[in-house]
Amino acid sequence: MNFPANLKYTKDHEWAKVEGNQITIGITDHAQSALGDIVFVELPKIGRELKVGETFGVVESIKAVSDLYAPVTGKVVAVNDATVSEPSLLNRDPHAGAWLIKIELTDPATTANLMEAAKYSAFVETLK
Repeated sequence: MNFPANLKYTKDHEWAKVEGNQITIGITDHAQSALGDIVFVELPKIGRELKVGETFGVVESIKAVSDLYAPVTGKVVAVNDATVSEPSLLNRDPHAGAWLIKIELTDPATTANLMEAAKYSAFVETLK
């Protein structure tokens, strides 16, 4: 499994790239591997306000349907339409090209719950 050190992680298997007040969000390599071939992605509209832990979309694979959870509180400012039109991008490039949404952070304190790569990797090991 690949968990880039420049990203933060959640126990729900989302990653977050923190760049000042903007957070880019996607699913982890572990999540895409567990799901298998991803065939459908549903994402929120730009402008939607999200609270940490709130469901913001769905990823569907040939094996399962999985909700997506906001790792921080903020407003959706961008949506990656490429992942909606080509869901398999999430399997091929989960940590870069297949980001899902960008959020403008409205509650900086919510980033405190995010894990560093080493801690997330250890968490994933406990799931085996």
